[in-house]
Amino acid sequence: MKKLTPRTIGALAAGFGAFLLYVVTLAPTTAFWDTSEYIATAHIVGIPHPPGNPFFVIVAKVWSMLLAPTGLSVAVRLNLFAATTSAAATGFFFLVAHRVLQGVLSTERGPLLGAGVGALIGATAFTVWNQSNVNEKVYTLSVLIIAVVSWLAVRWYDRREEEGSERLLLIAGFMLVIGTTSHMMSALPGPALVALVLMAGPKRLFTVPFASRAVLLVLLGLSFNFVLPIRASLDPVINEGDPTCEAVGEAAVAVFTNGKAGCRALAANLAREQYQTPPVTARKAPFGAQLATYLQYFEWQWARGFDATPLPSPTRLPTSLLFLALGFTGLWAAFRADRALFSYLFVLAGTLTVALVVYLNFKHGYSLHGHLPQIDREVRERDYFFIAGFMYWGVLAGIGLTWFWDQVGRRLGGENKHYAMAGAVFLVAFIPLVSNWGWATRSDDYAARDWAYDLLMSVEPYAVLFTNGDNDTFPLWYLQEVEGIRKDVTVVVGQYLQTTWYPKQLRDMTTPENQRPFDAEFAPGLHEVSAVPERSITILSDTDIDRVGPVRLPQDLTVPFPKLAVTYPEGMILDRLQQIALRIIADSISERPIYFSSAGGLMQQLGLDPWGVKYGLTTKLDLRNIEEDSANYVQLAPEYGGDWVDLAKSMTLYDDIYEYRGLRDRDIWPDRSTQMMPMQYYVLALQLSNAVQIAGGDEATVSRLVQDAAAFETVALGGPKGTPSPSTP
Repeated sequence: MKKLTPRTIGALAAGFGAFLLYVVTLAPTTAFWDTSEYIATAHIVGIPHPPGNPFFVIVAKVWSMLLAPTGLSVAVRLNLFAATTSAAATGFFFLVAHRVLQGVLSTERGPLLGAGVGALIGATAFTVWNQSNVNEKVYTLSVLIIAVVSWLAVRWYDRREEEGSERLLLIAGFMLVIGTTSHMMSALPGPALVALVLMAGPKRLFTVPFASRAVLLVLLGLSFNFVLPIRASLDPVINEGDPTCEAVGEAAVAVFTNGKAGCRALAANLAREQYQTPPVTARKAPFGAQLATYLQYFEWQWARGFDATPLPSPTRLPTSLLFLALGFTGLWAAFRADRALFSYLFVLAGTLTVALVVYLNFKHGYSLHGHLPQIDREVRERDYFFIAGFMYWGVLAGIGLTWFWDQVGRRLGGENKHYAMAGAVFLVAFIPLVSNWGWATRSDDYAARDWAYDLLMSVEPYAVLFTNGDNDTFPLWYLQEVEGIRKDVTVVVGQYLQTTWYPKQLRDMTTPENQRPFDAEFAPGLHEVSAVPERSITILSDTDIDRVGPVRLPQDLTVPFPKLAVTYPEGMILDRLQQIALRIIADSISERPIYFSSAGGLMQQLGLDPWGVKYGLTTKLDLRNIEEDSANYVQLAPEYGGDWVDLAKSMTLYDDIYEYRGLRDRDIWPDRSTQMMPMQYYVLALQLSNAVQIAGGDEATVSRLVQDAAAFETVALGGPKGTPSPSTP
């Protein structure tokens, strides 16, 4: 057996160290944004939002199956997938850094030390760390591919004159291509790889055998997208875009043209037509504003905990400038080591930073341009798109820091004791580890899971629950498909009703033969068990669904419901979403209770909020004259919203059913764009305190609810350790 080299042992140690860090801070369950969608689709081999990410889904499913004998939950298994891929990327970047440092350091162990320093900084950059302890996206797999391709590029360069060395490039190219069937981020090393080949320029690459093998591998890599139409044809519960194709030839055209032609549904998925992304020439915001947002995210990476504000901070600025300078120093060290390798590293750095800012073409930053209307800003922070660049820059900073250490050691005398004295500079490498811990850790984060549980448990059997977007939808999917909780509830994502495929899926999944039954073991006695509905949530045909479009009412339109009618005035515009939602309500309400995740949003747009009654976190549609027909409801005071509340049911939910882990007692709530989740509990607790007071309840209950509201508000503002002070910008 071949003995492991110190370099290999160092890479394994760096990867294992990063893995341990991510495990210690690992999320115990799902999280907000796309985490639940990706965990659920990996678990059931479903199809997530376009482009569908088949490579990720299959690899993650295999990973989860391999870990199943451990007894770990599905969520933990998939979170460990993110941790493992990031940790492995750390190990491969260690090898790249080691190779660069070999060309510039005068000490034998210096490259090992410097590569370890780069691995430490890269692995603990805020976004890298925060995305590596939960499977929020598919990006950690792409980061691993980028790191592996970078190492293959270095290996090929060192062995380029050897017979058969071109296989390393073929493997790298194949990984780039198959990686794009997970996410296009995987292709980002492509320009750097081309630059390295042009600098090295071996003639054997420009041959027919090499070109033919390269083309074959490209086609083989792209063919992984055939997973989409094959799986879609089997109608998984989560089948976004429904990329089903009638013929293999049509599917092949769509796959090999990357959505430019062929099977319409598959092509639309691969091209992400659902998001109507404009070309990069049509800037969503001035490039200067986009670059400023990137620099804001860069500033977070090295000392996020130095200041609670998400905005650029004078407190973090010196550290950010230091790591910026160290990264450029690392590139300078690479330039001195080898010009060809420098070309790869330099082009990769440019691709992962400025070029990516140009390509992504974001709107104004979520928090940096918070003074602008939401329509002009991104709906959340987008730092995760730069995860590979932040890890890579950390590695460059480690190279730069080590080169600086070597220079100091030489100037002090060049002996071991002098290098030991200069070693104090390496304390800089620990700044991200120490300052980012509280912001990056997810070890006690149950918030998304418990919020989803609370929402699902609020509704009656076979309810239709209208949601508004990712954060009040994907966690519900996770609960239903992974933990098997309240599968009887039909979750309707309002914004998806704009598509042609989604209303059809809802209709087909809720037919009597497909309707999933209510399991009475969940909170026995909380809800009356009702019969399985005898028809789908809507009777609209495929043709009816396809032809629904926005319409301006030529005259008053009255929509009849079982107990009353709602009139929409002449001249009002009803879009596709609103029309289909109204039809679902009209077709379902005789058999299924109708709920909304909030009284605002779609419920308000449909003009149905006057008939809304709060059941805990949800609002139920009660199409009666509430004031005259119900003695079980309490109307809140105007200063508390004036809503109607089913007090008895809401208090039962609040005290006996709901779970609040990470919602009522969390030191730092790092994601400002999800603050509305704990804020909903703040509002609920205050409203219940008012309802109890109006109903003549005891003051102790009122006081307890007010105290709870204060705790929820503290978390919603960022947590006791994460709330910016009034003096903070």
